[in-house]
Amino acid sequence: MVSATISSPDTAKRIRLVIWILLAVIVVGGAAWYAVLTSNKPSQVPPVAGSEQLVRTDSHRLTAPAVEKAQLVEFLDFECEACRSVHPFVEELKQEFGDRITFVNRYFPLSSHPNSGQAALAVEAAAQQGKFEAMQARLFETQDQWHGKTESQAPLFRTYAGELGLDLAAFDAAVAADKTKERIRADITDGTTLGVTGTPTFFLNGEKLTLTTKHDFRQKLADAVK
Repeated sequence: MVSATISSPDTAKRIRLVIWILLAVIVVGGAAWYAVLTSNKPSQVPPVAGSEQLVRTDSHRLTAPAVEKAQLVEFLDFECEACRSVHPFVEELKQEFGDRITFVNRYFPLSSHPNSGQAALAVEAAAQQGKFEAMQARLFETQDQWHGKTESQAPLFRTYAGELGLDLAAFDAAVAADKTKERIRADITDGTTLGVTGTPTFFLNGEKLTLTTKHDFRQKLADAVK
């Protein structure tokens, strides 16, 4: 019975028709996918990897150019001697290129520095009162006094906050707040995702920089704003 059914002329025609329909669907479908894969429309271009981790809406932007031509993002640790060493030069670059480049600072306290986390908390607490750069500068200026000490330097940082004219009650509340700690952890998470392992680490327009000299650093910025 089965053999007779397969050999029936009508059944054979129906089988051939189904096969042709399936082949047509495969050909048309394949052509459609090929068109999508080879399309050069902007909407098909994937975003730059890691761009969403480089600068967040709450990241500390130190310059605000009317027309931004580039972004320089620095992941830094206030107990890091290399960060302190490069800081004056970065300040020079801000003066030179700040009207065209947005300079952004992100926290990245290293576990090898016993007071780097507390220093980041102090800077973020100061930032909430508009004193991010002032507290940052103060910590770098005095780094030799507290760098590497095993006991907490939080009382010293609080003294700096007072010297900067901050509301100390608000400063203390910000240092203790989970929101402040979470803000710093978020920067650490982004930096780790981007491959940051040490400080300072700079990204210029999303490209992680390998720097050898001050001239090289300045030239990269100059090239970026041409």
